[in-house]
Amino acid sequence: MSAQRRRFEWLRSRGYLELGEGAVLARVPEPLPPNLLFDRVAGMLLGVAIGDALGNPSESMLPAERRRRFGEIRDYAIPQDSIVPRGRPSDDAQLTFRTVEGFVEDGQLDPDSLLRRFAGRRIRGIGSAVRAALQRYQQGVPWYEVGEPSAGNGALMRIAPALLLHLRRPSADLWCDTAVLAHLTHRDPASTASCIAFVDILWELLRCARTPDPMWWVERFVSTAAGLETRSYRPRGGPFVDRFEGPLSRFVEWAVPSAWRQRKPVLEACNGWYSGAYLLETVPSVLYILMWYADDPEEAVVRAVNDTRDNDTVAAIVGAAVGALHGAAAFPERWREGLPGEVDGGDPGRVHELVERVRAFVPAG
Repeated sequence: MSAQRRRFEWLRSRGYLELGEGAVLARVPEPLPPNLLFDRVAGMLLGVAIGDALGNPSESMLPAERRRRFGEIRDYAIPQDSIVPRGRPSDDAQLTFRTVEGFVEDGQLDPDSLLRRFAGRRIRGIGSAVRAALQRYQQGVPWYEVGEPSAGNGALMRIAPALLLHLRRPSADLWCDTAVLAHLTHRDPASTASCIAFVDILWELLRCARTPDPMWWVERFVSTAAGLETRSYRPRGGPFVDRFEGPLSRFVEWAVPSAWRQRKPVLEACNGWYSGAYLLETVPSVLYILMWYADDPEEAVVRAVNDTRDNDTVAAIVGAAVGALHGAAAFPERWREGLPGEVDGGDPGRVHELVERVRAFVPAG
């Protein structure tokens, strides 16, 4: 048994990690193409930074309010009344790239090293669950006990780097590392399940030669997450209140295809399930945008930025997906060239430096 599997099983046996016996946990990921382009991996990571930077200045606004103030946002430059500097990162990109930094410097997933990186530097727009977890860590609580029991999106938004350590030698340890990485801040089965399901999607996108069919996004997510979930959840607002109680994957399976059959525009569908930071809102929004626009990286990110409430996180997750599918070169040049690439502030170009260092993880073609 590998060290990653032993750590994972120890967490489960002691009750720290709540997760079902999903078949994915024993599944070895399909081999990546021998000619996997570095541009696809770079696109996955840059997609997080680009989506976060585009969405951050108008984060948490209702889409109608955002449009009244800014019109349609298609670039980093927005009106002068925004208090957020052009292209500045928030927690989504900061925690993602501190994870990348930890992997390239440590060569492994070291929970204490990552939590020190998370807690040791300022995080802009930090969510309540992440803040609580890092406060506990700074108070001396062991890494495996600090996570907050929250079904928020704060683990999902930073999960893309989980697959980096496994690109050369795929194994079922990928799911163990993904679960541990999610667990650092969020001790919730829907959070862990959604992280594993999204990493599975990213892995498949790196293998794809064409854009998946629209229903693939829902089917792939549900088939992975359903066996891992152990709790029921309820929508917190909108027309779905009092109409659903169950696992996240069942809500996705119920709500998203229904919106698709009616061909609801992204804005209308996302308003229906609210599109905030709760996983019953974030995950349907991400999947629905990808159903519509996965073949158009620019429009996918633009719709995430404009048509959702927690728009920087939704755009970061969508950006990772379309970046993995199409590569960094598929993003508009103005986004790639205009991205300051800061991680902590005052370190322009750090994102690009870390992306370049990831090249060592990519199999040589």
